[in-house]
Amino acid sequence: MLMTLRIKNLALVEQIRVEFKPGLNIITGETGAGKSILMGALGLLMGGRADKGLVRAGEDACGAEALFYLEDSTEIDAILEEYGVEPCEDGELVIRRIIKASGPNQNVVNDCPVTAQALKHIGDALVDMHGPHDHQSLLHQECQRDILDAFGHLARERQQCETAFNQWSGLCQQRDALLGGGENVAEQLDRLQFKVKEISDAALVPGEEEEVQKEHEVLGNAQRIQELASGVLWNLVDGDHAVFDGLVNARPALEELSRLFPNGTAWLEEMDQLVRSLQELDIDIRRSCEDIESSPERLEWLDNRLSIYHRMKRKYGPGVEDVLRTLEEAQQALGDLESREERLAQLAADIEKALGRFNEVAGDLRRKRQAAAAKLASAIKKELKALGLRNGTFEVAFEEKPPARSGADEVDYIFAPNVGEEAKPLRVIASSGEISRVMLAIKTVLAAHDRVPVLVFDEIDANVGGEIGSAVGQKLKDVAASHQVICITHLPQVAVFGTSHYAVEKYVKAGRTFTQVSALEGEGRVEEVARMLGGRDLTSVTLEHAREMLGN
Repeated sequence: MLMTLRIKNLALVEQIRVEFKPGLNIITGETGAGKSILMGALGLLMGGRADKGLVRAGEDACGAEALFYLEDSTEIDAILEEYGVEPCEDGELVIRRIIKASGPNQNVVNDCPVTAQALKHIGDALVDMHGPHDHQSLLHQECQRDILDAFGHLARERQQCETAFNQWSGLCQQRDALLGGGENVAEQLDRLQFKVKEISDAALVPGEEEEVQKEHEVLGNAQRIQELASGVLWNLVDGDHAVFDGLVNARPALEELSRLFPNGTAWLEEMDQLVRSLQELDIDIRRSCEDIESSPERLEWLDNRLSIYHRMKRKYGPGVEDVLRTLEEAQQALGDLESREERLAQLAADIEKALGRFNEVAGDLRRKRQAAAAKLASAIKKELKALGLRNGTFEVAFEEKPPARSGADEVDYIFAPNVGEEAKPLRVIASSGEISRVMLAIKTVLAAHDRVPVLVFDEIDANVGGEIGSAVGQKLKDVAASHQVICITHLPQVAVFGTSHYAVEKYVKAGRTFTQVSALEGEGRVEEVARMLGGRDLTSVTLEHAREMLGN
């Protein structure tokens, strides 16, 4: 259950803390008081979109924090482990989200940073939020099919269908690619053969381009290299005043000095090392440079080779490895095309087999869906009667559709609110009040099958008349027997069924608007229900009516 919700500097809220209880938690307040901020904060914690415009004017950041207590945290701990988050300690889970006016936002679960995607994954297992406009999703056949599958616990069968569809679809794509996607096969063959020949004739070798580039630079500067090498050798060894001659001439004196002065021995060794190094340098320069000759033929070959590398990379990839990969792919495609008929025959057999497998699992899914649909329709009709639609009819219709990841069924909820009316698809029903009751009936039925511990209803009683309010309140209370339910409502007939009641109020202080949340008990709750019955001007009549409704 959700134990605590804290909000700071979010829209009109400066700072509030709400302690929720088990059972049915009712939230009431005048329009514009800030009830939606509570739901918005909870939605943020569940991975909803973070808008920097939510930050309260004049503040640097806003944030929300929720503390959950889970009797069995096994499922949540498994999700946390996926994202490297510490497991729940003693069943407690803390989710925190901070939105900054400038700079990156922060998402934290059990003191571990996570992504918004991780928040959504965790939130989907914790809280089912149903807003005032969510009944619109019920009008979509995809949503209707998902509800049916959730009721029938058909996740495994859906996964089998998706796997079979992906295999069949993948094979179809291979066949279409082999057929050329409309391109003439002969043209494909010519294009691939040209590509394979061009790259193969280039005979590219990884690393060769760099070697060719180095040799090209040397041969292109052969004359200058010879001139520079001769100048170096003249000064070091060959010239009249060469360094080598100076070292040789200095050695006899240094040799005698080494016999007369203690440090002279080390100097003599250094002198000999200099001579040896100079001799090695002389040999290396001569060997490397004296054989360099400017060869126009070789230089032209190097130019052509570099040009080939540049052209291949420009056409087929930024690097040599990419060009060679393109060659491999072209060779594979060419081989497929050249053995096209044989490959098409094999693909046709594989596609037929894969489609047979899909039809098998899709048929199994349809049978289980139809069995679940009968039970779902019966359960929903029972709930609709309790919600004032005593003569309402509800059934699930099926229509076969082309293969898809979700199977081969189009699902349509068929509904008639009154006797004598033609049953029609729910998506063409005009009354939003009726749709809201159908949604509540579905939520009530699914609650027994839903492992999500917290259900949030934001004005689910919108467009429902007061005479139906008591039925809606009773139904929410029934759902709250197995789940923690948080409900925002404007109907006093719904509010009186709450086991806990919170009032949201807006006030102005020092020119700023603030929102506060108060837990109501006793006379405070009586006054709030009376306000919902008759407005701000409380009378003895409305107060007495409120007491009667609350059973006081």
